[in-house]
Amino acid sequence: MRVAVVGHVEWVEFARVEAMPRPGGIAHAWEWWAQAGGGGAVAALQLARLADEALLFTALGGDELGQTAEKELRDGRVHVHASRSDSQRRAVCHVDEHGERTITVLGDKLRPRGDDGDLPWEDLERVDAVYFVSGDTAALRQARRAPVLVATARELATLKRGGVELDALVGSGEDEGERFQSGDLDPPPRLVVTTSGALGGWAQPGGPFQAVAPPGPVEDAYGCGDCFAAGLTYALARGLGVADALAFAARCGAAALTGRGVHAARIDL
Repeated sequence: MRVAVVGHVEWVEFARVEAMPRPGGIAHAWEWWAQAGGGGAVAALQLARLADEALLFTALGGDELGQTAEKELRDGRVHVHASRSDSQRRAVCHVDEHGERTITVLGDKLRPRGDDGDLPWEDLERVDAVYFVSGDTAALRQARRAPVLVATARELATLKRGGVELDALVGSGEDEGERFQSGDLDPPPRLVVTTSGALGGWAQPGGPFQAVAPPGPVEDAYGCGDCFAAGLTYALARGLGVADALAFAARCGAAALTGRGVHAARIDL
């Protein structure tokens, strides 16, 4: 299996607190760490755990944080193809005592561009599947070179302009920025998946599907959605039917709950 991600990377500083900061208050962290994160990084690392390696088409800062993020990803068996910007986008993630996360991003999202001749877009003709997290419309059309293309509803505006057919569109029913309505895209996706956390979700076609209990103690909820979507991408590329692909994706999302930050337990198909 050869799998790829087109998307952004953030350098994320995590802080574990008893409760989220309130207006005028001070939150004291009792644990903190930093990792290469963001939707593109999380999905690429998840696919590398499933397929032993993954490609990532992205944009990174040319500063020290961008270089550190790239090294972390390569250490996770992610082959990084990146254009360069001045500085790396950062984020701060608070994690409360229940594992819920709240994210503040610092700086503009660094999206890969499909007309960037320094990126080997032709490699996508030799992969089995791509998960599109972010990028411009040209990057989306480059991603369509793959036989299976899954995308997040978080980039609905780009998907509308791109006008490509998706094998699956994944969005969260609990996130206003990922809401999707029938008729939003032309041509329509072959499969539309709406997740609802512990309640499971809904697929069209397919109907409701169940969530999966975490395989261990909950660490934090960071990256669960992108791990779910990456798992779905992998399962569809392996030829699984919708029900089995969703069940596998749910296991990937649940496993992400047990990992610290971007890390998650390995799941076998």
